[in-house]
Amino acid sequence: MGPEMADLARTAGSTMVALMATQTWESARDGVVALWRRFQPARAEAVSDELEATREDLLLARESGDTETEAELTAEWQARVRRLLLAQPEVAAELRRILDELEPHRPQQQTTVDVRLRAEVSGSGRVYQAGRDQHITER
Repeated sequence: MGPEMADLARTAGSTMVALMATQTWESARDGVVALWRRFQPARAEAVSDELEATREDLLLARESGDTETEAELTAEWQARVRRLLLAQPEVAAELRRILDELEPHRPQQQTTVDVRLRAEVSGSGRVYQAGRDQHITER
């Protein structure tokens, strides 16, 4: 899978989960289920049920302030869309059309970045690491 398709899967998964807690959810769900119905009809009903279960989990997570669960649900749907795109690349054009229709309704989200730093020092070595700005004043 190329980077463009991977990005499409990430965007689609994020958009679906973000819209689950909005008034636009029903039309978003209908568009996604229609996509599965068209390209993998045997899975469409299960996908519909899974979307509803995910929505319930998301609303409970938001109610309790559980951001980790929301991130897990997003990753789960990104993976499902990625698998669909891998199995049937022709889905991409239809998926882009659905995302374009949903974009004006998508809530603004802060972009988060997972930063992992690792360093090894020996002797009198020094390590300075930062995920963002860093100011060091040595005297």
